[in-house]
Amino acid sequence: MPDVGDTVTATLTVSPADGSTSATLAVAAPDGTVSNPATGTADGGTTWTAALTYTAAGLWRLSWTVTGTGASRQHEVVAVAPAPPTMADVRSYATTTQLANYLHKAPPVDAVELLERATRLLDSDFLKAAVYDVNSDGMPSDPVVAAAFAEAVCAQVEFWGEVGVETDVSGPLQGVSIGSVQLQFGAGENRSGPDYYAPGVRRALENVPADKLRLVVFSGGC
Repeated sequence: MPDVGDTVTATLTVSPADGSTSATLAVAAPDGTVSNPATGTADGGTTWTAALTYTAAGLWRLSWTVTGTGASRQHEVVAVAPAPPTMADVRSYATTTQLANYLHKAPPVDAVELLERATRLLDSDFLKAAVYDVNSDGMPSDPVVAAAFAEAVCAQVEFWGEVGVETDVSGPLQGVSIGSVQLQFGAGENRSGPDYYAPGVRRALENVPADKLRLVVFSGGC
């Protein structure tokens, strides 16, 4: 999968082809703008190429139009990934260094995205009505509170590493059969699904003195 900024060579093979064969390329960017990069052939019309640069993440559509011998239209959709984010690109209560120290091992390669997501979860599900001092950027100004928030998001990332991020996205598993093995929870009165939140999130926040952090409404099922 290409990334933003990659320059690639789009290639089309035409068969049959001869001297009357001609191919043009229309490239639709994710925002809908269309460009027509120059095309060329080095083997008399059988193979056509065009150089293009992916300038944005998203889906790009490459549409070839062939006239003359081998006349046809061919389309290809290319998924382009964004450049991997750095800590400067996201809002997070913890850094990848703090996560590594919390885990006592190297963090996952998608740690930046996971920390950002855990921070959003903490904000929306635990801190909506919380009272604490903040800096001009909205981050906690008290080092004790900042450390607790960092511990909380690291605990959540560790939890996702154990149960899978899909638990948070799709909800508790309802039922699945793999050969003779059947798994089901969260669907009956006597069944309970997995928590969406790491137990360490609650512990980290509850350990903060009340004069530094007041959780007016402690949500998240804790």
